[in-house]
Amino acid sequence: MGWLAAIIIGGIAGWLAEQFMKSDMGILMNIILGIVGAFVFNLIFGTLLGLYAAESWISYLIAGFIGACLLIWIARLVRRKT
Repeated sequence: MGWLAAIIIGGIAGWLAEQFMKSDMGILMNIILGIVGAFVFNLIFGTLLGLYAAESWISYLIAGFIGACLLIWIARLVRRKT
């Protein structure tokens, strides 16, 4: 997947995660969360369970969404403890 497609799909995944988790972040953070979220999903679930995002855009969107939700959840845990 190219960089432009990763940015677009990452932005959509981050925005969906933001809406689902009822978080308030900007468009740049949505893009970052979506891209990093897809990476985190592939790293965690690929290593542990052998689940990797396939080569389709929908699989990257789902991986980005799940990963971004995980990152938002972790950020909320860290914020509560500090």
